[in-house]
Amino acid sequence: MVTSTDFTGLLSPRFFQNFLPIPPTNKLSLGSIAPDFILPDITNNCTLKLSDHFNQKPVILAFTRIFTEKQYCPFCYPHIISLNRYYEKFLERGIEVLMITSTDVKQSQIVVQDLGLKMPLLSNPDCRVFRMYQTGQALGAPLPAQFVLDKTGKIQYKHLFSFLDHNASVDKLLLKIS
Repeated sequence: MVTSTDFTGLLSPRFFQNFLPIPPTNKLSLGSIAPDFILPDITNNCTLKLSDHFNQKPVILAFTRIFTEKQYCPFCYPHIISLNRYYEKFLERGIEVLMITSTDVKQSQIVVQDLGLKMPLLSNPDCRVFRMYQTGQALGAPLPAQFVLDKTGKIQYKHLFSFLDHNASVDKLLLKIS
């Protein structure tokens, strides 16, 4: 699925930095505390610190591939739409969903507007957080991954990208919340 024929901005320094394939090698173990980070929340126009959610509510971290403000990974685009569609249901169950992308702030603002995102979209153009979580990379962007954290910040579930199983479904993520 091609989400746009506008390839403007695709060949950027970030694209070449993430071009060579690095498989997901996540060694974060289930039950360990998730690495903390601070990123700009584009949806809510603020800065978000992951650990501020610890001891409050479970969190789903949804790392996604968005190449530019017009180019989405064909595996990730339906996942983004699905998470956004069910965002209120997550909130009703006391769960926060944080989507993390490697697009810069300007590109992320366009994504939020174009897709009508309700969930926080966190901008990570230097891909530092993707690397902290060892999600891997290929063809110009970090690979997608999902992590379910309990309300103490411990990793309860992780799903790393594979060509056979791209992203964990909404139902699967909900089942993994303890």
